[in-house]
Amino acid sequence: MRKIAIVLAVLVVGGAGAMAYSRSVKSADPGFKTVQISRGEVVEKALAVGAIRPDQEISVKSKISGIVRKTYREVGDYVRAGEPLFEILPDPTPLELTEARREVESATNAHDQAKRRFDRQDSLKKQGIISTQDFDTAQKELQETESKLGLGRERLALVEKGRIKTEGLNVESIIRAPVSGTVLELAVHEGDPVVPLTSFQAGTALAVMADMSTLLFKGTVDEIDVGKLTEGLPAKIKIGALPDAVVEGTLSKISPKSKTSEGATLFDVEIDIVAAKGVVLRAGYSANADIVVKEKKDVLLVPERLVKFEGGKATVEVPGGLGKEPTTREIKYGLSDGMNVEVTDGLKDKDMVVERPPKKIE
Repeated sequence: MRKIAIVLAVLVVGGAGAMAYSRSVKSADPGFKTVQISRGEVVEKALAVGAIRPDQEISVKSKISGIVRKTYREVGDYVRAGEPLFEILPDPTPLELTEARREVESATNAHDQAKRRFDRQDSLKKQGIISTQDFDTAQKELQETESKLGLGRERLALVEKGRIKTEGLNVESIIRAPVSGTVLELAVHEGDPVVPLTSFQAGTALAVMADMSTLLFKGTVDEIDVGKLTEGLPAKIKIGALPDAVVEGTLSKISPKSKTSEGATLFDVEIDIVAAKGVVLRAGYSANADIVVKEKKDVLLVPERLVKFEGGKATVEVPGGLGKEPTTREIKYGLSDGMNVEVTDGLKDKDMVVERPPKKIE
């Protein structure tokens, strides 16, 4: 019984001591953490959302109608200016072919008659029987019939063969590359019909070409940030499909006019890509660009979440000493990147700032 009483007494004394220690630790807990001020880099930047695009895309079209007889290139092929892309086979309707042939026959008959009248008038003029005016009239009529005959023959050649070659005009059924570049898209295939490009219609787009050596970033910036931008600012481009790629550029164009998308006011921007070593870029890659407005290195930084902005002033809480409550201190600040704020006055290197625990929402 004596041993049991001793054990119970020890347990009671130990429990009381544990409770007293717990209360003392709890009372010593200040209820907040401290964060040390450090030096680092702060960058003020504007975000542009867009994609990688060629500087210029060329749409290839045909000047003659028909069907695609042969395709010489595939998507991704590099083509030099003047090299063939497609061959167009004329496909006239029976009415178009008949009208073209009848026009040539009619023009030939008119030309033959005008030629006989001219020869007769020329002979009479040499004999002095007719006037110069009558001779000039016959000569003019001959020239007009020659012009109509030539036009009819050219139209028939276009309808039947799809090509003509006359002085100052060369139209052929082989569609050639207008510029050097890469074939990005084939809009037609063998057997597809082709509508020609004329003054009255846009015509069928056969292919899309572009010079892939002059890729740009084309995107939009929110109106809140566009006022900070000027041409020539550096930018860092992040490509979604290439998360590890480092692509740098220079802001080259800011649109003078805004546009509205999903209720937001945006401005178009273009960024020239100046450094993409070891990175294969493709047209259409979605990307974001951080346009660097201002940048400072080796400055005092404080987490922005610890700064209270009110009434045009910025304040932080600093420890008040052993057993004392934190005190509020006003600071002067500079740049902010949304995470950290530059401190220009009010704090020094390695100072401590109070971080309160987040308030519970009940």
